[in-house]
Amino acid sequence: MLWNASKIEGYTVAASDGDIGTVSDLLFDDQSWQIRWLVVDTGTWFTERKVLLPTSTLGHADVQAERFSVRLTRQQVKDSPDIDTQRPVSRQSESDIYGYYGWTPYWGGGLYSAGYGTGMTAPLLAPTPETQRLHREAVEAQKGRDDPNLRSINAVEGYYIKATDGDIGHVEDMLVEESDWSIHYLVIDTKNWWPGKKVLISPRSAHDISWANKTVSLNVTRDKVKNSPEYDQSTVVDRAYEDRFGTYYNDADPRMRRHG
Repeated sequence: MLWNASKIEGYTVAASDGDIGTVSDLLFDDQSWQIRWLVVDTGTWFTERKVLLPTSTLGHADVQAERFSVRLTRQQVKDSPDIDTQRPVSRQSESDIYGYYGWTPYWGGGLYSAGYGTGMTAPLLAPTPETQRLHREAVEAQKGRDDPNLRSINAVEGYYIKATDGDIGHVEDMLVEESDWSIHYLVIDTKNWWPGKKVLISPRSAHDISWANKTVSLNVTRDKVKNSPEYDQSTVVDRAYEDRFGTYYNDADPRMRRHG
């Protein structure tokens, strides 16, 4: 199932003993196009603070109620490390959060510490000396590496799209795969060039995101984007649509397609 990223914002996040807050943003890695973190606005229940939760802590969404559940207590979230969500999130900050909860970070193999597996929920148990040791080793292994290329979806929405031969529109939204939190498509509004038309672009066509210039640069031409299959809210992005999309872009790589 594909979600519009813009619709995930505003979902309630519920701990085991009450609501934590609402999703206010999503952070994604612009190299892998994976959403790594939810930014959760805790409202007024403790100092109007925002916290980060990795997507791996979430259970399946209740789409009708617009709600996620997490196997954490409100106190656990309240005591989590402070993060300045107005600044780029460093690898050290990510490590601090994973270490606090006693989880192995996604760059450490994707497994939770102490054998909890890769399920969609997180353990409630306090970190053991062994998990703390594993966390320290993971942090040490990351020293000297660059910080991840984490981007805010809120920030990127509205960025101008630059084709190889000129501007073509702006990012309006992103389509996210529910099963693995990967970004499958950028929704591009081309109304400044061709009134009313929206199209989808694969992240693999985007070779650079510039914070300074607020642009996403593509490796395709304006005409290629202009003549691609039209998209609107009623479009069903199923296998047939993706086959047409892939054929149009001469895309033989099935890794970005959904099967099922």
